[in-house]
Amino acid sequence: CAYATIVSHDGCAITIYGHRRVLLSGSIHYFCSTDEMWPNLIKKGKERGLDAIETYVFWNAHEPTRRQYDFSGNLDLILFFRTIQNEGICMEFYALDHMFAHSRITVWVHNMPIIEFRTTNTAFMNEMQNLTTMIIEMIENEYGNVIGSYGEAGMAYI
Repeated sequence: CAYATIVSHDGCAITIYGHRRVLLSGSIHYFCSTDEMWPNLIKKGKERGLDAIETYVFWNAHEPTRRQYDFSGNLDLILFFRTIQNEGICMEFYALDHMFAHSRITVWVHNMPIIEFRTTNTAFMNEMQNLTTMIIEMIENEYGNVIGSYGEAGMAYI
């Protein structure tokens, strides 16, 4: 999983390049450690048999104030992903929809009077979509020009 890989599933296992696999993964919450610690943490996980590192995006850490983003230092998702990639193991990445189960909705969203959490409330969905789109674009930018390669289908995906 060190580079762009063809991954699917068949209902029982993940399929990587046509081979069924059950991945053993462990969590590293990137923002709870320093970026200098990541290589050693990831290496130790791999040495102990992990096939993948999983992490969540923490909205409250990346957008503490509306439209003011922080992806520096221990919040540098791309550096974290590259560090995992350099160790030659897979990445399990949980974006905003999973993160809400861990109570990481940023505080300024709580203070919006028209917000209804965990619903299809338009204001909530708009705020969630904004950060999700930014993160997906950052990741896609690192792993290839999706829009350039896939045209309108790529644009719809992004």
